[in-house]
Amino acid sequence: MNVRSLYAHLSPADVITIGFLTSLNLLGVVFAPRIPYWWLVLAINLTVSAAIFWLASASQKRRSKLLTGLHRWYLYPMVVFVYMEVDLMNRPIHSVDYDYLLIAIDYWAFGVNPTQWISQFASPVLTEILQISYFSYYLLFIAVGLEVYRTHDVRDFDRVGFLVVYGFFLSYLGYFALPAVGPRFTLHDFNLMSQELPGLLLTEPLRQFVNAGGGISAGAVNPVEIVHRDVFPSGHTQLSLVCLYLAYHYKLSTRYVMTVLVTLLIISTVYLRYHYVVDLVAGGMFFVFTIVSGHHIEEWWNRIRNGVAKSGEG
Repeated sequence: MNVRSLYAHLSPADVITIGFLTSLNLLGVVFAPRIPYWWLVLAINLTVSAAIFWLASASQKRRSKLLTGLHRWYLYPMVVFVYMEVDLMNRPIHSVDYDYLLIAIDYWAFGVNPTQWISQFASPVLTEILQISYFSYYLLFIAVGLEVYRTHDVRDFDRVGFLVVYGFFLSYLGYFALPAVGPRFTLHDFNLMSQELPGLLLTEPLRQFVNAGGGISAGAVNPVEIVHRDVFPSGHTQLSLVCLYLAYHYKLSTRYVMTVLVTLLIISTVYLRYHYVVDLVAGGMFFVFTIVSGHHIEEWWNRIRNGVAKSGEG
C-alpha cells in the first residue's frame, strides 16, 4: 500500500484530528523542559494517530459495520481526550492567567463588570432556569447528531461530526492563547456561589457536574489552582451556535426549541459567572470562522481524496 492510498481513506475529521494531535506533539517537544512526561504525551498521540489511520483504512476495506461505527463515533470521546491533554500542557506552558486582560476589556466596553452588574437580577427561579439551560449544552450535540442520522444522508451526519469536532479544536487554540479561570474566581468568591446564586432543585447537582467537568473535584481546598483554563473563547457560545446553525441548515424539528435553549444558554454563561462578555464575543467570532473555514477545509480535502481515487483507477 502506498502513502497516497493510505491517506485517501482519511475523512476531513480524521485530518483535523491528526493535525491537532501533531500540533500538540510539536508543542510538547518545544516546551519539553516545562511539561512533565512530555515524551509519554508524544507516544500516546503518535499511537492514537496511527490508530486513526488504521481505522480509516480498515473501515473502508472490510466494510464492517462495527469498524465503520467506530470510525464515525471515535470523534466524540476524542474531543474529551484532547481537552484533557490541552489542560495538562496549558498550565506548564503559561506561567500566568490572563483574566486581568479580559476583565479590562469588559470594563472598557461596559463601564462595569457584567457578572457583578447582572447579579441585581438574580433569583432562585432564574438561576434554576439558566443552570438547566447551561447544562443543556451537553445534550445539544446528541440531539442534533441523532436527528441528522435518522432523517438525513450519512454524509450529512459525517459533516455534522466534522464541524463539531473542528469547532472544539479551534476553541482549544483559544485556551492556549489566553488561558483564564473566569469571573467566578476573579470577580466573585467561588466558595460563596451556592449562597449568592442559590437555585431550586437541580441547580446544585448540575453546578457540581459542571465543576467536575472543569477539573474541580468535590471538596477541593484551592479550586482555582486545579480548574481548567478554558474561558476564552466561550466554547458554550461557539459550539451551541454551531449546533443551532446545523439545526436550521438541516431543518431539524428541534430547531425552534433549540433557539430558546441556546439564547438562555448564552445569557447563563455571564449570569452564572462562568464567562466574561468578551468570551462570548470571541465565541461568536470563532463560530463564524468554524463554519466558513470548515466548509473550505472539507472541500479541499475531498478534492484531494477524489484526485487520489481517480489516479488509482487510472
